[in-house]
Amino acid sequence: MARPSGASPAAGADLRTVVLVRHGVTELTEARAYSGGAVPGPSLTTRGRVQAARAADAVFRIGKDLWPDLPRAGTLLASPLVRTLETAAAVGRRTGQHVRPDERFAECDFGDWEGLTPEAIAGRWPDELAAWATTGTDRAPGGESYADVGERAWVGLRDAVADADPASTTVVVAHTVTIRALVGRALGTPPSSWRLLRVPPCSLTVLRFGLADDGEPALAEVVAAGFPTDAG
Repeated sequence: MARPSGASPAAGADLRTVVLVRHGVTELTEARAYSGGAVPGPSLTTRGRVQAARAADAVFRIGKDLWPDLPRAGTLLASPLVRTLETAAAVGRRTGQHVRPDERFAECDFGDWEGLTPEAIAGRWPDELAAWATTGTDRAPGGESYADVGERAWVGLRDAVADADPASTTVVVAHTVTIRALVGRALGTPPSSWRLLRVPPCSLTVLRFGLADDGEPALAEVVAAGFPTDAG
């Protein structure tokens, strides 16, 4: 397959392709509440399951009519939380892959903010919320920062890329902060900027990596960021 117009000059090289899939919506997503990695639930809503099926179909189409120059989906990894495992199960059914849970891709631990809306958090922790959102290095009370998430999730991505077959796409089902942190780390931008990426439910973010001499993933191309799959 020829390199498409507008692609990175490195796109034809021996690269590892990773697609990051955000999970479908839950009751907390729809309530705009913080739903972190320290709590297994909640499950997808009915709408979230429909979104997961649409995302699964989009992943299946990679290498066909959706980004036809990329390899077809292969290894399937997921955060071990209920909503990501349910979303990953939909992807696995569509692509014929077994889901491998990996706790390094879990969502940010929001600590004392778990289950609260931004308005409720701002009412009690206005300075802490502002610092968490803008610095990228300040932690939620009893929880993590963007930078913390980036550190652990990057190790998971590094291992996935090192083990990846260039002839197939590695799929990782994860969360908003996790995906933002991975993209930020890949681009080498400061944690203070990671929150600027929009990651809709069941969107696809597609990155391609080479391997540096030290085994670290070296970003070669951003194919898509926050690509929506939900038409509803």
